[in-house]
Parts: sequence; structure tokens; C-alpha cells
Amino acid sequence: MAESKQRKSVADRREGDRRKADRRRADGDATDRAGKPAEAESTERPSRQRTAAPGTAPWVVPTMVSLLLLGVIWIVVFYVAGYLIPFMAAMGNWNLAVGMGLIAASFVVATQWK
Repeated sequence: MAESKQRKSVADRREGDRRKADRRRADGDATDRAGKPAEAESTERPSRQRTAAPGTAPWVVPTMVSLLLLGVIWIVVFYVAGYLIPFMAAMGNWNLAVGMGLIAASFVVATQWK
């Protein structure tokens, strides 16, 4: 498929611009396309602070993580030592419902995280 004349001329100009830029970098010429002196490039990256997304209440993430961990710990304790803990032994397999309920609550709270 033959290229149009316009596409060829644009491609040639781009290639020429690349060559000029490469020559400028090799020569150490620090000017931009408009001929103005280019600012020195900073090798240091700007520091970023980790913050919650805009609109997220500050209580959402700690509550979500706490509910999730509490649910998992509840289920693990029930399986490992539930028969030794009087109120857990009385609840029987409802302990699974409590643990899964806590985990489900953490997913409900997670929907508030933006």
C-alpha cells in the first residue's frame, strides 16, 4: 500500500526533528524547540504522600480492616479452641455465622471506600 505524500512529509519531518534533538543532546545544547533555554532536568522525584482518595471518610479503611480481621480471628478461634470457651461452646456452629457476618460487614464498609 503506497503512502500518501502528506503522510510521507509528516514522517520525514518527525524523523528530522528526532535527528535534531539527538544532535542537540549530543552537543549539550540545552534549548527547546522555541529556542529558549531549557530548564535543567531534576533527577529528584517529587515526594508523594499517601492519602486517602478524595471523598473517603478517614474511618472507612480502619473499620473495614478491623471487621475483616475480627471475623477471620473469630472463625479461627472457634475452630481451634471453641469448645474450651464457654460462650462459644454454647453458640455451637452459630460462631461461623458471627465470623462470616463480620466479614460480610467489612465488605459492606468497603463499598464506601472511594
